[in-house]
Amino acid sequence: MQEYQPYEPSAYPVTFSVDYPDRPLNRLTTFFRLIVAIPILIVLGSVAGGTWQWSYDDAEAAAAGAGGLLFFGPLLMIVVRQKYPRWWFDWNLELQRFANRVSCYLALMDDRYPSTDEHQSVRLDYAYPDVRTDLNRWLPLVKWLLAIPHYIVLFFLGIGAFVAVVIAWFAVLFTGRYPRGLFDFVEGVIRWNNRVAGYAFTLVTDRYPPFRLEP
Repeated sequence: MQEYQPYEPSAYPVTFSVDYPDRPLNRLTTFFRLIVAIPILIVLGSVAGGTWQWSYDDAEAAAAGAGGLLFFGPLLMIVVRQKYPRWWFDWNLELQRFANRVSCYLALMDDRYPSTDEHQSVRLDYAYPDVRTDLNRWLPLVKWLLAIPHYIVLFFLGIGAFVAVVIAWFAVLFTGRYPRGLFDFVEGVIRWNNRVAGYAFTLVTDRYPPFRLEP
């Protein structure tokens, strides 16, 4: 297991990277990736929150998962008490790390099955903020609105990332390798998404996310 790299103060407060698999990837699990990933997607859904509904012969059924990112609670604590409970921060960070491991697995960036607790090749980190000195107590009320330009850009980047993963799927099947240029692009899109989430939803920084794919 590779050593986890801690947050670097000189970088943007939300850091993300994935180790490039400079080796032949498993072509069989790559071919059936969506099927193989079903169990871990169920696990992720059980802790990430969500509701599913389906019908069969005029009968309806529904299932719900508990958990999910904590947003409203931290927002209230920052605005009213100027506090961000550490265990809420840790929950959001670890849930984000787990979700990113699953996302990178689906994006074919690693052929090792996503772990529920080990970091593996995916690194996501952000520093625990000192709310009174690092965060504006009123800014969380409008961060989601200020991030709208990023949502628009990420919509189109997401389409590009999907196309890149499809191309990479064929490349891995025929060559066993993930083209480095495509890998860097998909990694950059996920990095961008994590920066926006850290700013607008987990509320760990007031620094506006940069419009770039690079670290």
